[in-house]
Amino acid sequence: MKEFVEYIVKNLVDHPEKVQINEIGSTHTLIIELAVEKTDIGKIIGKRGKTINAIRTLLMSVASRNGLRVNLEIIEDQK
Repeated sequence: MKEFVEYIVKNLVDHPEKVQINEIGSTHTLIIELAVEKTDIGKIIGKRGKTINAIRTLLMSVASRNGLRVNLEIIEDQK
């Protein structure tokens, strides 16, 4: 799952080298934390959240095939 999200996100942002993804999971639930450059957050969210919702829909589709529940969270760096 991590590689799937990484592939999608790195192709959307201007600074792919700053993309950080962390997986936190148990047996049936997976939380994916996504951190990107501050200037790229808007590109990940998209207008009215359409881009992030599309990514989450794709993730849920892939996860359901594997019998998992997945949640994608965007982590905002507070520097």
